[in-house]
This record gives sequence, structure tokens and C-alpha cells, in this order.
Amino acid sequence: MNDKNKPSDALVTAGPGGKIDFDEIRRVIALLEEKNLSLFEFEVDGYKIKIGRAGPVPASPPPLVIQSAGNGAATLAEAASPAPVPAPEPDATMHVMTSPMVGTFYRSPDPTAAPFVDIGDPVKKGQTLCIVEAMKLMNEIESDLDGTVTEIFAENGKPVEFGQKLFAIKPASQAA
Repeated sequence: MNDKNKPSDALVTAGPGGKIDFDEIRRVIALLEEKNLSLFEFEVDGYKIKIGRAGPVPASPPPLVIQSAGNGAATLAEAASPAPVPAPEPDATMHVMTSPMVGTFYRSPDPTAAPFVDIGDPVKKGQTLCIVEAMKLMNEIESDLDGTVTEIFAENGKPVEFGQKLFAIKPASQAA
């Protein structure tokens, strides 16, 4: 990508008369991290942005207040946020597969088919474990090591977030 096409250097057209300010998006992402939010959705003048991140989910996310400047621009104001709830530590002997994107988790290629894997199934590196549908695209999620599935964290047909735990796999090197 050449320098003049870098998203950070310019506004990008987002439709008839709309512009996306990538610096503003970076500020929203920083706010997500600072306030330990897992998801942010925003819509102005028919343009919608949805940003998700990995990490522990607070018991009840603190509200963000959108303030309009009257000229089509908007600013974010923060409300008081509760202390984050620590996530339980995973078993150190298990390898945890996480979602590489926000989407919908599917355990099988179609509703009538058997799941790709079940608890107790051996898996090989590169074997499909599930599908995460994002923006109408079916993304096969593959195992990155040989081992045995010990836990399935996500629920079939339910939304998952970037970095959310999907599977726990006991590496083959630890099999007795």
C-alpha cells in the first residue's frame, strides 16, 4: 500500500456525502480499552460503526453518552464505570482457541450436519473446528495444533466477539 492510500492519513468516503475519520475511530478504540468495554456501536446519519475487542466483559457495561455538536459531528462523553470483573484464569495445560473476529459461531457446516468437533474428539493442526460468520462470509476456524478438545465455550448460533474463547484443546504432547 502506498503512503497516499493509508487510512490514517485521510478521511474516507462512506457513502453519499459521508466521511469516516480514522483518527476518531482510533479514539473510540482507545476508549474501549480504557473503560474495559467489549463492544461499541454508533450510528449517525445512517452510517453505523460497530467495534469489538477481546477481554473480560464487565458485569454491566458503563453507558457512553453521545453528544451532537449540531453540525453532523458527535462527541463521546463517559459515564462513571464500575470496576472491571476479573476473568477466571484458564488451565495452564490447555491451549485456548479464540475467535479471530466478531461474528456468529456455528459448530457445523449447516444446521442438519454433525458438528465439526465434540468434547473428547482428537484434532489435527489445520482441522476445521467451527465456522464464524462475519458480514455474510463463512470463515472456517482451524486448529493450530494437534490435541484433544476438552471444552467448547461458545454456543452454536450465538454471537462471539474478537478474542472470545471458543475451544480448549489439550495438546497432543501432553497426552498420556
